[in-house]
Amino acid sequence: MGRTRLSTVVFDAPDAHGLAGFYRRLLGYVVRAEEPDWVLIGPTYGGTALAFETERLYTPPVWPAGPGDQRMMLHLDIEVDDLAEETARAVAEGATLADYQPQEDVRVLLDPAGHPFCLWVHTRHSRRPSRTPQ
Repeated sequence: MGRTRLSTVVFDAPDAHGLAGFYRRLLGYVVRAEEPDWVLIGPTYGGTALAFETERLYTPPVWPAGPGDQRMMLHLDIEVDDLAEETARAVAEGATLADYQPQEDVRVLLDPAGHPFCLWVHTRHSRRPSRTPQ
């Protein structure tokens, strides 16, 4: 099998440029390419990018979803050093703290288009993998 690698995760949004701006500020990414209804952002050093495409009939997911609700198809886990500080910064950038918070070391937020994402801090009890081996 030839070489394969994940290059980009693409999000539908009612406003591709608006949502790309939110994640660009949140993650410190730069714009790599853009068109009227599409934006590609990523880290300055390369690596996996995020793209945003305007979808005129976009319906935001509900989290946690109930019967008949639009369900999320994926979410981002973003490791942070200071959960309270980064949660406050995400909210200041336009995120909304979700009503339901399932874990002490994780904060579930909704981006401006309603996509859930998690900020998490590594602890002894974390269920998410740390970026550094222990």
